[in-house]
Amino acid sequence: MSIDPPESLAISEARLLHRVHRVATSLLADAAQRDTVPSAALAELRDFLVAGLLHYHESEENMLWPQLITAAPAGGTGLIELSAEHDDLEAALDTLDAVALRGGEDRTELVMAATVVRDLVDTHLEHGETLLFPALAAHVSDAAWTEFSRSVIASAPPVGAHLGLGFFEQAGTPAELAVITANLPQSALQLIPAMRERARATLNSLQANDQR
Repeated sequence: MSIDPPESLAISEARLLHRVHRVATSLLADAAQRDTVPSAALAELRDFLVAGLLHYHESEENMLWPQLITAAPAGGTGLIELSAEHDDLEAALDTLDAVALRGGEDRTELVMAATVVRDLVDTHLEHGETLLFPALAAHVSDAAWTEFSRSVIASAPPVGAHLGLGFFEQAGTPAELAVITANLPQSALQLIPAMRERARATLNSLQANDQR
């Protein structure tokens, strides 16, 4: 009987982050279709997604991918493909960011923009998991990934940080969440209870009456 080796820290954390991105983009596309969802909650989630996805893509291209190309230059072609997908997604995020959100407005434009982002994210993550995960397993040590993860967290925009925590708690196991929060600075750890409550309130308003 063969036993699969445990996933590297890089793959397990990247897989968790991908789950968060899928859950969050799907929630915005779904919630935008329900007129019972407050515009303020939609704007909160939209702003979190735009800032967070842009930051993570920049972090990959500026910090992670140079390491992978140095370790395995032949893999650069695949990363160029992923960069092109980043460009497409960033254009879609710009469109989503430009949608006006006020009480009582027609949300058709928001639904269309959020759906495009959701679909692009899903396609990009599937492609990325095929191309990127083998490279992470082969060339990124746990120590190197921890350094990358801490850099991403330290430079992350504060927009919707509480929602990030809320989605990690929804998408991850307690053990996975412990690994993520271990990379937070001590000052941020003290804010977790308040962030959790704020995230819960927003996510409840976005997810309420989601059975259509």
